[in-house]
Amino acid sequence: MKSILGMGNALVDILAVTPNSDLLEKYSLPLGSMQLIEEKTANGIYEDIKQYSPSIVAGGSAANTTVGASQLGMRAGFLGKIGKDELGKYYENNLKSMGVCSLLLKEDKGTGRAMVVITPDAERTFAVYLGAAMDMNPAEIDPDIFNSYDYLHIEGYLIQDHALIERAMKLAKEKGKTVSLDLASYNVVESNVDFLHRIVEQYADIVFANEQEAKSFTGKESDEAVAVIAEMCDIAVVKIGGRGSLVRQGSATCCVPAIPVKSVDFTGAGDLYASGFLYGLSCGKNLETSAKIGTVCAGEIIQVIGTKLSPSALANIQNTIKTL
Repeated sequence: MKSILGMGNALVDILAVTPNSDLLEKYSLPLGSMQLIEEKTANGIYEDIKQYSPSIVAGGSAANTTVGASQLGMRAGFLGKIGKDELGKYYENNLKSMGVCSLLLKEDKGTGRAMVVITPDAERTFAVYLGAAMDMNPAEIDPDIFNSYDYLHIEGYLIQDHALIERAMKLAKEKGKTVSLDLASYNVVESNVDFLHRIVEQYADIVFANEQEAKSFTGKESDEAVAVIAEMCDIAVVKIGGRGSLVRQGSATCCVPAIPVKSVDFTGAGDLYASGFLYGLSCGKNLETSAKIGTVCAGEIIQVIGTKLSPSALANIQNTIKTL
């Protein structure tokens, strides 16, 4: 089995289920979006969100995928930046408890936070204060860090620093690693589409996107978008919500249906899909089987609040894998 190095914004996830969209309206947060916010706004949202008894976990998109892959059995490491504070200590300890090798950089600024507002439609809206995560810079990436891993999985949220994300992908490719990129959010794609096109064509082997991200990236609906993306990289994955996912390599496309479950929280669904998909590839599974493993992982995670697979969910996934 191959190993995975995740790289992304090290953020403490603060997740709250709310009875309406009042909080989104108060802070002008578009439903389903990811908005970068300043520390003052972050503190305000955090105070308001406390009334909903939020859960607090170590997160960030690439970290969620890396932890999920580790839980499935892959050897995993994570590169990001945290603060020298209590949240930073919590973040590092949480990674280690999940079997992930901590490659975290540290600085004096506060650890980043992602406030996740979950509305009654199970949609999640992110308000993100990057804090220390924002200050990871290209010069801090040691090329030797890639020597011990087979995959680099990187999140599009790092797009706030073009030089950083490009250096990481370039170094990984020079080391002969497989580079996996998650496009992260439709508004991130819209604001950086030309840059994303270039780095996908130059460095990416695998690209993950949902319907909105794929349309923002290509201008096409999902069926056409997956073909366009597959022309730029080796494997394109477009997640199409309740209809499942489309996976294309070369001229071959497969469609894997979603598993009907009672959705509680969509947070981490795409991240855990990537965990399962990359795990499947690392075990030598074909694309369809890998997509089915990703689908099972996503189906398990949306039935609970948060982004970590429980022991019972892991048992369900492993039992399903045996039947594939």
